[in-house]
Amino acid sequence: MSTPYDFDLFVIGGGSGGVRAARMAAQTGVRVGLAEAAELGGTCVNVGCIPKKLYSYAAGYAESFEEAAGYGWQLPGEPVFDWSHLKSQRATEISRLNGIYASLLKNSGVTLVTGWAQLADAHTVEVDGKRYTARHLLVATGGTPFVPDIPGREHIVTSDAMFDLDPFPRRLLVVGGGYIACEFASIFNGLDAKVTLLHRRAHLLTGFDDDVRQFLANEMGKTGVDVRLNCEVASVTRTADGLVATLARGQQIEADTVLFATGRVPNTQGLGLEAAGVALDEHGAIAVDAHYRSSVPSIYAVGDVSTRVQLTPVALAEAMVVVDELFGKGKRRLDYEFIPTAVFTHPNIGTCGYGELDARAKFGQVTVFSSEFKSLRHTLSGRSERTFMKLVVDTKSDRVVGLHMVGADAGEVVQGFAVAMRAGATKAMFDSTVGIHPTAAEEFVTMREPMPG
Repeated sequence: MSTPYDFDLFVIGGGSGGVRAARMAAQTGVRVGLAEAAELGGTCVNVGCIPKKLYSYAAGYAESFEEAAGYGWQLPGEPVFDWSHLKSQRATEISRLNGIYASLLKNSGVTLVTGWAQLADAHTVEVDGKRYTARHLLVATGGTPFVPDIPGREHIVTSDAMFDLDPFPRRLLVVGGGYIACEFASIFNGLDAKVTLLHRRAHLLTGFDDDVRQFLANEMGKTGVDVRLNCEVASVTRTADGLVATLARGQQIEADTVLFATGRVPNTQGLGLEAAGVALDEHGAIAVDAHYRSSVPSIYAVGDVSTRVQLTPVALAEAMVVVDELFGKGKRRLDYEFIPTAVFTHPNIGTCGYGELDARAKFGQVTVFSSEFKSLRHTLSGRSERTFMKLVVDTKSDRVVGLHMVGADAGEVVQGFAVAMRAGATKAMFDSTVGIHPTAAEEFVTMREPMPG
């Protein structure tokens, strides 16, 4: 049967969500096009999750070298870090991943269009002067770093620039208190930069459990990060010796690089959303319904451009819901409760479910269990790093509704527990589970005494 459209689905954006939607849709046998102006893989692959984790590993080696002496290792000399080599290795790996994404699309039968795409109407996309029509359009353009409009803004860098800084910043000022700010502060501190972390609020990591926030700030401080809270930058100026950030209270901080990691905003500019009649919400994101459909029935949006939860795996899951809605049985849904996440600070954070305050607000009475200890590794390493774990239990049902960890490999530990929490695991089930000894993870199944109150 003939169709008036060039494609059944046209995707704008070649990040994780866009690529997943395009290739999964194509595998159902429909005609799919995808437009991307930059390298495939989006923020996560190119300037986000993947390179950040690689650099986190690099920083971790410094800790390992330091700890090795406690285990009898004598290094022949002081380890020397080669920033240029790390950058080169990272670039090679990211290029490899870009190629994999291109192959996935090609092998799935997706038509890849290189260039900046704009909506012309409810069924038309224009890329570099050429128009493509589609029965359905999907916007998956992600987010972009937000930098406040302060004097000296031109001297500031965002997270996108951090992986290729030249030269390596011996003095780094990080402004912000979220995932990105805390992670880069930890990474560059581990790579031997002198790092100052400023945040305008009283605590880091808004939205996380309060005990986790406080514990991490203390641990980061112990490693050498200068954490300053309730501070704001008023201006940044360049001097002969680098940059000077002047705070709202008048203090000044000298730095070689000033990173503003003050949040990300939906990447909606220049997409022609207004021309197509696509409505935005109060946050500037594309407003979507439960099926990720925008105010224009033929146009959908997933990932950070629609800002439900700004995590790559969430964008992937949303993409699968859209593909099922358009070309499947339409029964797939994404439940946003109990989505696990990790923060790759040093030490790591892993968390799933509700923080204590949010759990009390939702469930009423909760029972809290927590533990803080020095891991077995550090009994000989000489490091003072400690591990923190916390369980939040709905007292009425005995269900574990919050699980939090600050410590080595926290993300790896919490992922498995997230499956149990999705399945409705109770504290009694945790208690009856045999722990793996000796591990830090076993602490989650051996905590017996609740905290008072």
